[in-house]
Amino acid sequence: MTFLENKIPPPLVALIIASGMWWLSTFTTTVLLTSDVKFTLMSVFIAIAIFFELSGLLSFRLARTTINPLKPERTSTLVTSGIYQFTRNPMYVGLAALLFAWTSYLASVWGISLIVVYVAYIQRFQIVPEERALTTLFENEFIAYKNKVRAWL
Repeated sequence: MTFLENKIPPPLVALIIASGMWWLSTFTTTVLLTSDVKFTLMSVFIAIAIFFELSGLLSFRLARTTINPLKPERTSTLVTSGIYQFTRNPMYVGLAALLFAWTSYLASVWGISLIVVYVAYIQRFQIVPEERALTTLFENEFIAYKNKVRAWL
C-alpha cells in the first residue's frame, strides 16, 4: 500500500477523521457532559494543539526548511531543537489534539477509536516515508536523533 505514502496532506486526513467522528456520533451513545466540562476539555485540547502546531512551524521556519509533509526529500535541515527535542512530530500531535477537542465537543467515546485510526494512518503513510527520506538525507545524524526522541510523546 505504498501508493498512499505522502499522498494525502495530514490536515486533510484529520478533517476526514473528524467527519467520521461526527458521523459516528449521530448514531452512537454519547457521554453526558455538561457544557462547562465540554468547553473545558475542548479548550485544553485546543491550547495543546496550538502549542504543538505553532512550536513545530516556528522551529521549521527558524531552520529555513520545508514544512511540506508531502515532499520530505526537500528537507534542507534536520530540525532537532525547540519542540523537536521532545517529539519528532509535533504538528501531528497537534492535529491529534484537535481531534480530541472535537470528540470532546461531540461527547463521543467512539470518536476516540477514530483518533487511533488517525495515528495509525499518519504513522504508516506519513511518518514512515518521512523518516525514510530523513535517513537518506541525514543518515547517522537522523538515526541518533530518532533513537533519542520519541515519534509522538
